[in-house]
Amino acid sequence: MTFENLNLIEPILKALQTEGYTKPTPIQAQAIPYILQKRDLLGCAQTGTGKTAAFSIPILQLLYNQPKQKGHKTIKSLILTPTRELAIQIGESMAAYGSNTGLKHTVIFGGVPQRPQTDALRAGIDILVATPGRLLDLMGQKFIDLQHIELFVLDEADRMLDMGFIHDVKKVLKVLPEKKQSLFFSATMAPEIMKLADTILVDPAKVEVTPVSSTANTIQQAVYYVKKSDKKNLLIHLLKDGTIDRALVFTRTKHGADRVAKDMTKAGVQAEAIHGNKSQNARVRALNNFKSSETRVLVATDIAARGIDVDDLSHVINYELPNEPETYVHRIGRTGRAGASGVALSFCDAEETAYLVSIQKLINKSVPVIDNHPYPLTAKDFAEAATTVKQQKGRGGRGGRNRVNAPQGSSGGGNRPNSATGGANAGGQNRRWGNKPKSAKA
Repeated sequence: MTFENLNLIEPILKALQTEGYTKPTPIQAQAIPYILQKRDLLGCAQTGTGKTAAFSIPILQLLYNQPKQKGHKTIKSLILTPTRELAIQIGESMAAYGSNTGLKHTVIFGGVPQRPQTDALRAGIDILVATPGRLLDLMGQKFIDLQHIELFVLDEADRMLDMGFIHDVKKVLKVLPEKKQSLFFSATMAPEIMKLADTILVDPAKVEVTPVSSTANTIQQAVYYVKKSDKKNLLIHLLKDGTIDRALVFTRTKHGADRVAKDMTKAGVQAEAIHGNKSQNARVRALNNFKSSETRVLVATDIAARGIDVDDLSHVINYELPNEPETYVHRIGRTGRAGASGVALSFCDAEETAYLVSIQKLINKSVPVIDNHPYPLTAKDFAEAATTVKQQKGRGGRGGRNRVNAPQGSSGGGNRPNSATGGANAGGQNRRWGNKPKSAKA
C-alpha cells in the first residue's frame, strides 16, 4: 500500500513526497480511512509505529476540505499531549505534512515565556497542539477559546495518567463542545485507560496494530549483568565500538543523567543530558545536536522515553533499568522505528534483577545475556546484593520490591545473542534496509 491508496489530497501527497514518505505504517493505513470518515477512533499501538502521522494527516485533510473561513481564524482542532518533546514533534509533523495546505498551527507548553505563544494565538490558528498545564493556564487568561473545536486528539493517554494529568484532562474535556470527532491514542490499554476512553469516544472504530506492551521485532535486545560501580566503565568500553553511531542512554534520575553525561565527556565522548530541570532552550539545543550527530550520546530521563524521533538511531542503552516495565518498551522504541532495525542494550546490576524479570514477563520474551565483557557480575555480587535488600526490607525500605535472583549459568549467566561476538555490536548489521520505501515515522 502507498499513501496514494488512502485517498489523500494532492497538497498532502506532495508534502509526503517531499519528506520522502511513500509507504504508510500499519496504524496509518488502518486509522487514516476511519478518521477521514469522521469516526471517533481508539488507537492502540506501540511507540514508534507512526501514531503522529496517523492523526495529523487526516486532520489536515478534513480541515483543508472545509469551506474557507473568513475573518479571524478560530481553533478547529486540539491535540493534547503530555510532554513538551511530544508537542514539538507533533508541531513539526503538522508543519511538514501541512506545508501546502495554508492551515496554521501553533504549539504551546510550559517552561518557556508565553508571549510568542499568545502572539500566535492572537493571530489566529486552525490547529492547537498543547500540554495540559499551559493550555489550562492560557485558557484561564482568556487567550484560548475551545468552543469551535471539531477535532480533538488525546495522545499518549497512558502517559497522561502516569504523569498525573488525568484531572487536567478532565478539566479540558468539560469545556469542549459535545459534538466533535475524538481520537484517542495510547500504547497500553489498562482498565483505567479504557474507562477514560469511554468518557471521550462515541461508537469508536478500533485500531490495534501490535500486541499491547510488545517490542518491535526489528529491535535486537541484549542485557549485561554488571556492578553498579562498573556501569560507567562498561559504557565507555561499549562506545569504543565505532559501529555505534549515536546512542540514546537512559537513567532513572536527573542527577544520574547529568553524571553520566559528565563522565562520558571526561572520557572523550561527546555527550549531553536532557531532563526536566533543563531549560527548554537547552533541551531543544541538546536534541538538535544529537539529531545532527554533533553529539554522539544523549543521556535522558524518562521524559524523553517518548517524543524523541531521531532518524536512524542505532542504539538505545538502558544505563539503569526502569522500575516500571512498560517504560522499558517506550525507551527502546526510540530505535527500530518504522521498519528500521536497531539495538537495545541494558545494564542490570544485582539489585535490578527483579526489574528485568518484570520486563521479560511484560514483553513475553527473554532478553539474551551478553556475558563476555570486562565487568561481569559474580555469584558473590548477587549474594551481597541479596543481603543488602533483605536488610532494607527489614528497615521498611524498598527491598520488598527488589528481590535478587542470580541468573543461571556462569558469572553473568545466560546465552548471548547469536550475532553478539564482541559485546556492543549485538545485532550485527543494524541499518535501514537497502533502498526500500521510507515510511512516515512521526
